[in-house]
Amino acid sequence: MSEFKWRHFESEIILWAARWYCRYGISYRDLEQIMSERGDPVDHSTIYRRVQRSLLTQRWAA
Repeated sequence: MSEFKWRHFESEIILWAARWYCRYGISYRDLEQIMSERGDPVDHSTIYRRVQRSLLTQRWAA
């Protein structure tokens, strides 16, 4: 079953934003603006929740 089954946004969009946050330390609000400029409006709280979920999953898997 996909982790993104009931999500509003495509999984690629959220994963890109989460990757940019973790790799470059960009703020969630800056990411929201960048994604909006690219034509993919994503709220900063959505990015926050996705990053938190992926970090918790990685922590428990380790």
